[in-house]
Amino acid sequence: MEKIKNIVLDYGNVIFMIDFIKLKGAFTQLGIANVDEVFGHHGQSALFDDFDKGKIDARQFRDGIREITKNHALTDTQIDTAWNSLLIGVPEGYHELLLSLRDKYRTFLLSNNNAIHYAYCMKAIQEKYAVADNSGFFEKTYYSHLVGMRKPDAEIFELLMAEQQLKPEETLFVDDSPQHLATAKQLGWHTALCTKEKPLQLILEEFGLL
Repeated sequence: MEKIKNIVLDYGNVIFMIDFIKLKGAFTQLGIANVDEVFGHHGQSALFDDFDKGKIDARQFRDGIREITKNHALTDTQIDTAWNSLLIGVPEGYHELLLSLRDKYRTFLLSNNNAIHYAYCMKAIQEKYAVADNSGFFEKTYYSHLVGMRKPDAEIFELLMAEQQLKPEETLFVDDSPQHLATAKQLGWHTALCTKEKPLQLILEEFGLL
């Protein structure tokens, strides 16, 4: 294996923990009967894709949720609270781990995100860790809603590679979604699936990167 010089990390469930079960419960309470068909770890409806890509704003997203639920009386707060219910937080020690990686490698964040979740996550780390955002932990951050493209589409990986002039054989990508890893692997990147049983630190140890 080529020497790893670049580490690209997903955000949700790699750094900032999330819980899809909590979201399913919250969406069910809003009135979405078929949550797994509308939104899930392995796929989602066009409304969520468009929000992730920044094609629609928060107001349009909320209106889309009202359409799905057939409940136009839902308030912005009710929708945001349900949508943010899956966001748990960054465990202790993770930011220190990211800083140690940045000292030794070129590190980047590659996250499917959206305006509502981004605001919530940044507020959460500001309140708990007194950091403004993730920019201090990476050479550059790539959020889907800010660059107009999302994983698993190859274009967002190719954007990062082109802008940063990365060699795929020198790049490790860590994500919790197999379909995202599949795209990176097709492009020649090294990949690792992040799970509860194999969190980020264990992956890095197995690759000999710590």
